[in-house]
Amino acid sequence: MRHATATVRPGSLIAEATGLLAAPALVVVAGGPGAGRSTVLRQLGEAFRGPVFTGGGLAMLSTVPAFALARAVRVRLPAGDTALLAEAVRSRVRGGLLVLDDVQWADPATLAALPAIAAHCRVVVALRTPHRLPPDVVARLRDAAGGWLTVPPLPADAAAALATRVAPSLDAAAVASVVARAGGAPLAVEALARHAAARGATDLAAEAGQIEYAVAGALADLTRPARTAMAALGLLGRPATAAVLGTGVDELAEAGLVVAVDGDLAPVSPYVAEVAAGLLDPPGREALHRRLAGLVPPREAARHLAAAGDGVSAYTMAVTAADHATTAGERAELLLLACDLPGVDAEPAVRVAAAAAALAAGRPRAAVRALTTEAPLGVDAAVLRGEALLQVGDVAAARAAAAPVPDTADPALVAARDRVLLLAQLAAAPHDAADEAARIEARHGDPPAHAGLRAALAAVRAARRAEGWEYALASSAAAAGAAGDLLAARWSAWLLVETLAADGRLAEAAQTAANAAAACAIDVAYSWQTRFLAAELWCSALRGSDAVRERSGAPAPGDDVLRRAGDLTDRTLPVQARGYAIAAAGLVEADGGLLAPARSRLAGAPTAPPSVAALLDWVGREAAWLDGQPERAAAGFTPGAPPLVDGLRRITARWAAYDGASLVVAGAPAGGLAPVEATLAAWAGAGDFDQAAAAWHDLAVREEVRCLLARGLHESDPARAVPPLLAAEALAEQAGLVVLLGRARRALRRHAVRRDQRGPRSGGELTDRERDVLRLVAAGEPTRRIAGQLGISAETVETHIRSGMRKLGARTRTEAAARLGGSQ
Repeated sequence: MRHATATVRPGSLIAEATGLLAAPALVVVAGGPGAGRSTVLRQLGEAFRGPVFTGGGLAMLSTVPAFALARAVRVRLPAGDTALLAEAVRSRVRGGLLVLDDVQWADPATLAALPAIAAHCRVVVALRTPHRLPPDVVARLRDAAGGWLTVPPLPADAAAALATRVAPSLDAAAVASVVARAGGAPLAVEALARHAAARGATDLAAEAGQIEYAVAGALADLTRPARTAMAALGLLGRPATAAVLGTGVDELAEAGLVVAVDGDLAPVSPYVAEVAAGLLDPPGREALHRRLAGLVPPREAARHLAAAGDGVSAYTMAVTAADHATTAGERAELLLLACDLPGVDAEPAVRVAAAAAALAAGRPRAAVRALTTEAPLGVDAAVLRGEALLQVGDVAAARAAAAPVPDTADPALVAARDRVLLLAQLAAAPHDAADEAARIEARHGDPPAHAGLRAALAAVRAARRAEGWEYALASSAAAAGAAGDLLAARWSAWLLVETLAADGRLAEAAQTAANAAAACAIDVAYSWQTRFLAAELWCSALRGSDAVRERSGAPAPGDDVLRRAGDLTDRTLPVQARGYAIAAAGLVEADGGLLAPARSRLAGAPTAPPSVAALLDWVGREAAWLDGQPERAAAGFTPGAPPLVDGLRRITARWAAYDGASLVVAGAPAGGLAPVEATLAAWAGAGDFDQAAAAWHDLAVREEVRCLLARGLHESDPARAVPPLLAAEALAEQAGLVVLLGRARRALRRHAVRRDQRGPRSGGELTDRERDVLRLVAAGEPTRRIAGQLGISAETVETHIRSGMRKLGARTRTEAAARLGGSQ
């Protein structure tokens, strides 16, 4: 099994061990499974100036006398006499260094001879904790040892660097997750990083099996109470008190497997705790779940009882805990658990409550599942089912579920029914929705008392862009929130965000999304929260940086958008949230020259609602155009996307046609957005690209750059072409638009414009990707290998190198790499 180049252990440990070994002495290097003990021994051996004799114990041969020492000196030894054994080893090692790994598996003769050998020789051994060495043997080793050094966990930054080196394709969020699970154990960092980069590969599964075997072997040396306590931490997934974990915690602490955190005990490596839980047999796992259920809060107890197979008790516990839940997300989680327990028939009232809570938390599919039964659940359930089906996009089924609710039902139910039917009408036949809205207003009043129905009427106004539609949606969201109708409040806010973004009002959409996400976070409405966060990221990715727009010279936000989007896409997300997050990350990657990662990300996009699907379609076309594939970028598409996205698709098609593709665009652009119309008019020869660039100035930096670039490309006179190209170059560089920057510079070179910038550029902070590339240059990696490691093209690598050279004021790539190293 190959591993990445080992991370250098803390200098203080190596220095201390080296100092202790300046004269004959025994140094014990102790640490948990995968902590890097062998790495420390190797580094000590490499640093020693003299002969090094390397041996150690093997689990399968732990009873062979003097085996660990014989491996080191490579001769047969008199194992029957400790004094003779020590003298035989001393006569061969003399002034050298004796290195023994895994002495927890060393034979008794070796262990007995170590103190005598260390009296005359330099000896360093590695001892894995936990272990089963007898206490008297450990006591003798401690008495003889000149130093007993514990290998500390890797610091977070060193663990992150190791994970990145093992799997360069991981984004920051994935690296952070690996580091958190590994708990500073280098072996776990490597394994988890490889798994995160390529889950399911056969070789990775085999490697993971070997690592888990090593961890399991270490855990087997614990007493049963200690193993049970470690397994409990794995099942809990959080720190816990000693009272919850049981009597084995002292042994875990002594072995260095747990640490104190705010009065609780947490595993040093959550990965090790997970392995411990996985080692339990089914009866042992069920028993531990039952014990934990009696020691943890009701919300957790319900899940432990369910895992133990006690569905009836889990149901009662979940329903009781839901009555005391403080957030919509927690209430939904508990009630849905009650409805999903095998062998338990949830009461109709519980199912209705679960569906309502799930909708408020943004989980419509779970709501549909809770209401799917053989027997009818009543009119309340019918309306909720219609709402849930509407939220998942099944308009016909939503109409069919809500329509049977009679006019004689409770007025609140009738209003909820009419909301579902109106929104279904809006989705299926938007032109007829206004008439239906007028009839509903006549029946229920304007505004109606029902918050959800008021929100639906506002949605009709928004679809028509009727005057004051923004206020109608915002006020309906506020009214629904005040009335406690969280579904209507969040749905209205989401519709407001999407409509603002569709009309190119990206700054307003981003701010509204950020405010709504913060409100959802307080209520633990995770699904809604991630939708709003992803929409905010999309707006930020398309807009570019306010700092760039103001020409302040501050770095563009692409790295932050990419990091946050990657964090989202690594989680379980609603379809809308995943679509927006993938679009945001894909656009930033493509604009930054990371075309292969962008293609890969977009290829994994889910089947999304029409508005999100259109957005993903444009980003895919844009990435293809940036990658030199104009025919794919210009392929025919169906009109009807949101106005801004429809316009962007048409503009990209124009660029693709300029680069040689056939122009296939039907109909007029939707929405009449001024920047779109100005840009298309310029392409048609009926307008001016300078005016179009000005129209994009406060909306999208990248589109402003494209208009300036188009202006320069359409001019043959250098006096007229160069100024807009220079403006495009400067703005693209500030915004981190690597591909557009390269195109602007190629256009400038055609006009013989070259600049020799040798001083560091003012305000030119290196991007994370430029730093990654220059670090690999410093390590001696060629361009092709750097491209392979980072998943980008060789041309993009060269672009990053040139950009880094310019920012650092370097004349060569080697000088840039050296200056980067000197600045850190």
